[in-house]
Amino acid sequence: MSKTAPTRGYTATKGDLQGRLRRIEGQVRGIERMVDEDRYCIDVLTQISAIQAALDKVALGLLDGHARHCMHEGAAEGRADEMATEMMAAVGRLMKRG
Repeated sequence: MSKTAPTRGYTATKGDLQGRLRRIEGQVRGIERMVDEDRYCIDVLTQISAIQAALDKVALGLLDGHARHCMHEGAAEGRADEMATEMMAAVGRLMKRG
């Protein structure tokens, strides 16, 4: 019996998403090297800021896919309010920093 993975809002762009995440992973390893090399604090912080911006872009793409695909399916199943509440909770968690 073959079990297929569910279609998610990001399924069509999964390759792009994985590429972005690999680049972010490389940036994080770069910060580790910077710390190993005792690089200037502000340079390290600048790189951290760049990673946060890249992660925000990934999150926005996932939210877009969720709103266009998952919430659309949820609405068709009569779960629009539940799905909207769930998404807004996720947005709230994303916005909390520091």
